[in-house]
Amino acid sequence: MLDSKTLADYQKDGAVPLRGVISNEWIARLREGVEENLNQPGPYAKHYTPEGNPGMFFGDYCNWQRIGPYRDFFFESNAKDLAGQLMGSAKVNLYHEHVLVKEPGTKERTPWHHDQPYYPIDGQDIVSLWIPLDPVEKDTSIEFIAGSHAWGRWFTPARFVDQKTHANAQDSRFETPPDFEAERAQHQVLQWALDVGDCVAFHGLTVHGSPANASAHRRRAFSARFTGKDARFVLRSGFMSPPPPQSGGPDNGAAMDSESFPVLRAA
Repeated sequence: MLDSKTLADYQKDGAVPLRGVISNEWIARLREGVEENLNQPGPYAKHYTPEGNPGMFFGDYCNWQRIGPYRDFFFESNAKDLAGQLMGSAKVNLYHEHVLVKEPGTKERTPWHHDQPYYPIDGQDIVSLWIPLDPVEKDTSIEFIAGSHAWGRWFTPARFVDQKTHANAQDSRFETPPDFEAERAQHQVLQWALDVGDCVAFHGLTVHGSPANASAHRRRAFSARFTGKDARFVLRSGFMSPPPPQSGGPDNGAAMDSESFPVLRAA
């Protein structure tokens, strides 16, 4: 069980470290899954490092149905229970996983953004567990703008590769994102060193980014995403990422419960 201070910090800041909550056995299984993923990328895989640049920044998502360790982690690990506690939701659905690998010397940073405007989801119950599969020094760890999940602002989704906003991403709430890096001093930026077994939990509207990997070792991260009782499937106009399922998904405006977003823990 997560303690009351951890839950209060999550509600206040929109991001909180969870120490030692993922077992060594699950870390080993997720590492197996990531290597399988790297060897057999899915249809949404991206290499963000330009040819000729050092290192490699790889991203992929929505592979849990074909990569056994990912699927088993969602259904059998304690992650769904952590997600339910953070959201205050007895019901927990699987949304998807997102794998991000930065090899040593990778210069590309993950740009500042928040996730939920990319998604076909409305509601407050959406949480990610960013799980490092290698030790992460503080200066190469994921960063968060404290309290940004409570701003009531939705920033237009932008492409990671060039940080240009998607012209066909349409929602009346969307606004052009500011240059968060330029205005960094105006915000409280949260960042933690993480050991294997730790993770960071963050809300779908918490603004976050990630530095280059200047360390001498890999930085593999598995981000497990969950929704709760108030989440609803909403088809936006134009761009959405991940794209909505072509089949097996819920009806527009309905709860997430479906073949594509199965219930991991019932209400």
